[in-house]
Amino acid sequence: MAKLAEARAGDDECAVLARGFHYATAREWALKLKELAYVFADPYSAADFQHGPIALVHPGLSVLGVATTGPALSGMAELLKRVREERARLLVLSDDAAVCRLGDGVLLPNVPEWLSPLVAIIPAQLFAYHLARARGLDTEAPRNISKVTRTL
Repeated sequence: MAKLAEARAGDDECAVLARGFHYATAREWALKLKELAYVFADPYSAADFQHGPIALVHPGLSVLGVATTGPALSGMAELLKRVREERARLLVLSDDAAVCRLGDGVLLPNVPEWLSPLVAIIPAQLFAYHLARARGLDTEAPRNISKVTRTL
């Protein structure tokens, strides 16, 4: 993840795509990118992305996708192919080797679909951490972030 993050250290914006169980994964990944690396990361359901935001895809845009085995896999693969045709830079987390090859791929272990968000979020969080480090940021003290609750 460190090498993948280093290659994207100059990216200031990205779209994070997923569907089904992984919509929450996309939202968490985008949140960590915002908090740690100060990247404008917009999470989308793959279905919603195709109804307007896909117009924002341009050559060089980082598109991060989570696509694991399950009912959403084929649709996610088609969407990732489509953004690749627009020359977006893809980073894909998947348990399917062919889907991983659509971009820079991280092959995840194959687990039951309902458990896959627990597996996928780990490399996503590591990517955010290493991206922040590659940008020279302090991951222990993100800007403007404080505890929401205080303990006595």
